[in-house]
Amino acid sequence: MDVDAIVDAVLAESGPDGVWISRFSAAELHEQARRIDPAAPLAGVTFAVKDNIDVAGLPTTAACPDFAYTPEADAAVVRRLRAAGAIVVGKTNLDQFATGLTGARSPYGAPESVFGGGLISGGSSSGSAVAVADGSVGFSLGTDTAGSGRVPAALNGIVGIKPTRGLISTLGVVPACRSLDCVSIFGRDVATAARVMRVARGREYADPWSRNGQRPAVTRPRIGLPAGLDWSRDGRRPVAPRPGIGLPAGLDFFGDSGQEKAFTRFTDEITARAGQLGAEMVGGVAIEALLEAGDLLYRGPWVAERLADLGDFLAAHPASVLPVTRQVLAGGLAFTAADAFRAQHRLRELWAAAERMWERIDVLALPTVGTTFTHAEIAADPIGRNLLLGRYTQFANLLDMAAVTIPNGFTGDGRPASVTLFGPAFSDDLLMELAGALTAEPDTGTKGNRSRGGRVDGMTVGVVGLHLSGEPRNGELRERGGTLQSVTRTAPCYRMYELPSGAPGLVRVTDGGAAIEIELWRLPAAQVGGFLAGIPAPLSLGRLVLEDGAEVTGFLCEAYAVRGARDITASGGWRNHRSKGSD
Repeated sequence: MDVDAIVDAVLAESGPDGVWISRFSAAELHEQARRIDPAAPLAGVTFAVKDNIDVAGLPTTAACPDFAYTPEADAAVVRRLRAAGAIVVGKTNLDQFATGLTGARSPYGAPESVFGGGLISGGSSSGSAVAVADGSVGFSLGTDTAGSGRVPAALNGIVGIKPTRGLISTLGVVPACRSLDCVSIFGRDVATAARVMRVARGREYADPWSRNGQRPAVTRPRIGLPAGLDWSRDGRRPVAPRPGIGLPAGLDFFGDSGQEKAFTRFTDEITARAGQLGAEMVGGVAIEALLEAGDLLYRGPWVAERLADLGDFLAAHPASVLPVTRQVLAGGLAFTAADAFRAQHRLRELWAAAERMWERIDVLALPTVGTTFTHAEIAADPIGRNLLLGRYTQFANLLDMAAVTIPNGFTGDGRPASVTLFGPAFSDDLLMELAGALTAEPDTGTKGNRSRGGRVDGMTVGVVGLHLSGEPRNGELRERGGTLQSVTRTAPCYRMYELPSGAPGLVRVTDGGAAIEIELWRLPAAQVGGFLAGIPAPLSLGRLVLEDGAEVTGFLCEAYAVRGARDITASGGWRNHRSKGSD
């Protein structure tokens, strides 16, 4: 293992704007690398840390400069990962005080999703997700109180693990909502995230919120001296021989037909693969109790819990806190102690409803988000749209659930889609195993993009012009480790134009279309974000229908750009057009 080469590669990656708040210097990174035991389980793997988690030697800001302090020690989870050989690169941006799901609430900038188009990166762990998705680091740490370890994963096409509360210690984490906070893990694939999870988890006795993974029930009582009998059971739920996977009824996609179709594709596929997965499908699962529980988080007295840790700072430094963050936190002042108890009583009733659900199923599959938003859309309604992003995430910690988020391909207009698998407390291992099975590569051709779009270890991209073999921009694919899969044609529903820039533009039409020659290239997952970032307007990535009916992600052109452009559809493809001298 050449750790110096690993560090040099990290130093060469500056990353997009708004991702990093602070980073270690080259000398500090090389010093970390020199201390690594090559036999350690995460030896030489680089990672980023959300800037509400302490890293010795770097300030902790929680995205509020006036709040910043420099910790003398690593957070417990960072200490475990460093001891396992992982290299901390730096601290990443977040929604201020981890309050929000948009990634747009920080004085350090608002990173965009790696898929571009003005799409938000999701929050609050925005920088951590983008740093993984664009290949800057091998994995990252976030936090997750309302969905902050899942929404950013969804909007950047990566894996997010939200463990059972307390399974990863929050010692050394700036509290958002202390009784609900979790440290989350982002990875480009399930295997990496699960490997990090195995190192990160474990009881920290200095942390009152820390919990063991469940132990098997004892067959005889253990007598503890001098405390007496210990009948406690705090360990893993037994895994059913054929886990029941629940599919929900009555989902709301807020008018987003693209996300709705993507989730339908997933449910169709998982139903078809149930036998292969060793699972039983259970349809029509009611989730109203879960959604009501989620509403308590920001519309109930749990907002006041945020003031328990941040109230004094907010009162002393109101101008240091962003207006939208201040508005959310100040909402906690409206609740009384009686309100808090009433909400706890109602939550217990909803908890009982969730427990009855777990008697029927072992895993619940939901879309991670019902829709997506651009930065402009969030700016127009920062609080209302934040609540929509958390619709299918906010209940998890209130109801003591574990969750794993995985990519689910793309919508027809090229936006990322995602699915989250939920289970009861301590079902983490089952969820990771199922997530790994669902993201495995059954083939290397077009079918991998037909059902789930880009799989976690790569994505197939259809190219139509300057990225074709032998064309000027083909090197961008090869330099990123791209491999040519096949040469094929689209379905006969496209027209091709020569744009004023000299590049081709492919537009889907309802009639008068033709089949166009394209190439299918496979890109490693770590390279997808950087490749997408280099696509200039008016080109974008969307869904291309192939002549055999399969769908892949590929280059399309916005219709406005071809007005007055030369129609070259009759050539059958860009390469043929060029070979004929553009006549």
